[in-house]
Amino acid sequence: MKRTALIFSAPGRVRLEDEELPDPAAGQVQVHSLLSAISPGTELLIYRGQFPDDLPLDESIPELQKKSAYPFKYGYSLVGRVAATGSDVPSEWIDRLVFSFHPHESAFNCSPQSLIPLPPDISVEDAVFLANMETAVNLVMDGQPRIGERVAIFGQGVVGLLTTALLAYFPLAQLTSFDPLPARRQASLSAGAHASLDPSEPGMPTRAFPGGADLSFELSGTPAALEQAIKATGFSGRVVVGSWYGRKRAGLDLGGHFHRSRIRLVSSQVSTIDPQFSGRWTKERRFSVAWDMLRAVRPSRWITQRAPFHQALQAFELLDHTPEACIQVILRYT
Repeated sequence: MKRTALIFSAPGRVRLEDEELPDPAAGQVQVHSLLSAISPGTELLIYRGQFPDDLPLDESIPELQKKSAYPFKYGYSLVGRVAATGSDVPSEWIDRLVFSFHPHESAFNCSPQSLIPLPPDISVEDAVFLANMETAVNLVMDGQPRIGERVAIFGQGVVGLLTTALLAYFPLAQLTSFDPLPARRQASLSAGAHASLDPSEPGMPTRAFPGGADLSFELSGTPAALEQAIKATGFSGRVVVGSWYGRKRAGLDLGGHFHRSRIRLVSSQVSTIDPQFSGRWTKERRFSVAWDMLRAVRPSRWITQRAPFHQALQAFELLDHTPEACIQVILRYT
């Protein structure tokens, strides 16, 4: 059969390409895609040519364990339905809804062990947020919020909103988010932020935290926001850096407030679990929590565009040129 794949062909260019897809081999299943989510962080870095060429596309996803060199496929949040099985695969896999860390393409063959079956009570549109919800769970675990703390979150894209929604369950004294885009600030309030402010307003964000934040999350993807997060954080506070800047450099003033404030910078990346938790936590346990949080948060309310797969080029152009109109853009295959 034929399948259609999205190819990142050069900076600022994607194309759709038809390919032959064989029947699934022994031990494989064939998945027909229903939805995939475009990451407005990592995928825009790739689309804009800002991805470091000395790193694998992703060290934890088998299909992406190669260096970035155009043209290539990318994507990691796809929901589909198992349409066929090879030999040695139980027949109950047929017609099962599954999540896959797989690039954007209309169908693919894989091992069933690489798929995550959808719980029956979670819609496909909520399930497509699983990868980013796992990231948000990991961020909260790395930040370790405590009762009564003042928490700042920089960036209210998809990961920022999900992290805000999780932090809203904690008994915090203050949960304030920052984003320059009004639509995202409004979404942040709906996620549970006590306040959501424009970081470019005079005196922001330090004015929002007169005594300094106890815990700050930098999730904007903008290096300048990291310096804002440091300045807003109080003595002996923590700054969790969840953004990935690609080739963008972060110029920081570390000679003043940071130098004397014993601020701790924490790198957070979802591919691994903090060693202090790994004795009890596995990826499977973290996924179980992520599914529970999808049930609670129902993030499909933040889907702003549902583009047919054949309009993928326009979807990337929309994200690149009009971010104020977008929160989560998904591609539909049927």
